[in-house]
Amino acid sequence: MRSTFFIVFLFCIIAVVSAQQEAMYSQYMFNMLNVNPAYAGNRAVNNVTALHRSQWVGFEGSPMTTTISWDVRRDQTNVGYGLQLYNDQLGIEKTTGFQGFYSYRLPFENSSLAFGLSLGVLNFSADYSKVSTINPGDPAFAENENSWLPSAGFGMLYSAENWYVGLSVPALLKTKKYYSAEYAKNQTVGANNHYFLNGGYIFDVNRTLKLKPSVLFKYVLGAPLQVDLNMNAWVNNMIGFGVSYRTNDAIVGMAELQITPHLRVGYAYDHTLTQLNNYNYGSHEIMLRYEFDLSKEKVLKTLSPRYY
Repeated sequence: MRSTFFIVFLFCIIAVVSAQQEAMYSQYMFNMLNVNPAYAGNRAVNNVTALHRSQWVGFEGSPMTTTISWDVRRDQTNVGYGLQLYNDQLGIEKTTGFQGFYSYRLPFENSSLAFGLSLGVLNFSADYSKVSTINPGDPAFAENENSWLPSAGFGMLYSAENWYVGLSVPALLKTKKYYSAEYAKNQTVGANNHYFLNGGYIFDVNRTLKLKPSVLFKYVLGAPLQVDLNMNAWVNNMIGFGVSYRTNDAIVGMAELQITPHLRVGYAYDHTLTQLNNYNYGSHEIMLRYEFDLSKEKVLKTLSPRYY
């Protein structure tokens, strides 16, 4: 009964409100490739990042997302590249995809402006046979969906050593198909566009402590504006911890550890603030990053290599 309720609940939210058609991350500020294509190559070094998120733990069929991404800036140029594989499971729906990223950076005296594009392909599937309907055998849910769709995104990132501002639309095209053409025609979310505006600043409190407040505005057509307010602190460039508040959704605790100059691990826990808190045990997210080429020359060329 519980799983049936959740599947129907999720289906209604996704299909009607479309508030979470794009996967959500709590540690996005440490790997903004998921949010903004212009971030490709921003760290200058060759790096691979893996992230796994289990949302609303305790509900069968709850959101679960896994991504593996790589990006780098081409030597002696202002061109960045990136690749990403992802799998997003949400109730009866599953999205698996591949994206390529390209960015071009315009350097200024103490800052830079980057433009980024992403192109890819995704497989969207929905097991409508698992949906419990009022009238058993409803023909609208008789056939499952399995479609291949193109994906594209665009973004801009203006950054300096201690601050950044980004604007992006990571999903310009439809990322799913509905169970009927008539239903799809009535959707107000159009092309599933998500509009992201974010920024952050790094304060050097003293030689050992740095503070990084940041904010992310998320707007999805047909849904209320959502805001993430974040505060992170770094001690001796090795240990980080922080807290986030996501409006009308959750409060998040985060911890980061720079294990070696090459390897970094992060963890985030979301405590739900809505009525869903009565039916789940929160959300867990873990991130691993490995940077391959950390020569002194390259690190000196990187703007704020550890903080965004």
